[in-house]
Amino acid sequence: MLNEIIHGDCLEVMRNIPNDHIDLILTSPPYDNLRTYNGFSFDFEGIANELYRVTKPGGVVVWVVNDATVKGSETGTSFRQALYFKEIGFNLHDTMIYKKESQPRQRNRYEQFFEYMFVFSKGKPKAANLLRVPSKNAGKVVKRTCRDNNKDVLSISENRVASTKTKGNVWYYGSKSNKYDHPAIFPEKLAEDHILSWSNPGDIVLDPMCGSGTTCKMAAKKGRQYIGIDISAEYCEIARKRVESRGAEL
Repeated sequence: MLNEIIHGDCLEVMRNIPNDHIDLILTSPPYDNLRTYNGFSFDFEGIANELYRVTKPGGVVVWVVNDATVKGSETGTSFRQALYFKEIGFNLHDTMIYKKESQPRQRNRYEQFFEYMFVFSKGKPKAANLLRVPSKNAGKVVKRTCRDNNKDVLSISENRVASTKTKGNVWYYGSKSNKYDHPAIFPEKLAEDHILSWSNPGDIVLDPMCGSGTTCKMAAKKGRQYIGIDISAEYCEIARKRVESRGAEL
């Protein structure tokens, strides 16, 4: 099953994966009515429970999701899903934001610029390779005033700003044209950044709704093993071709 794109219902396929087997799950479900997925249905609770079973202690699930807007109001499905993940035993390790180009405008609402990236962990994450970015004020000396041991005595310290800092939890990726006839592709760089953050080389990365194969392609490219599952034979074929030619962006 390792390093394969498997055509089938992810609930059925995941039953063949042993308990506590997967290091990282990175996926984006067909949320609300924002995506039509070739007429296939989506059993959220069944999938969530299987994800918990197959995730290793210390493993992570990254769930990229958003809400539909119905009659001017958001459904809140993403939050209900996040709370359900907590109910079945996951920790909500971080609520991250995928900031992107604006979506189509809607009356009486601000433009929608983001999706949620919920990061769930089964216990404490065993891999947390936090990405770093250049510091805006690198090399600058800053002064800080603090109290010594909670006393009334104030002290002033000087520190030099490091050249890099930990990246924040709002990640921006510009939009790209969709070349794969798939309704919901997230950027390859988004997949790469999560794979580098929450797994180590040789780890197993699963995408149970892999679509056109972005997660699997980037997992292979970064020295991880992968399992991709999709109920659409058409998308599975696209995913296989992308993984095979992972040396270049298709």
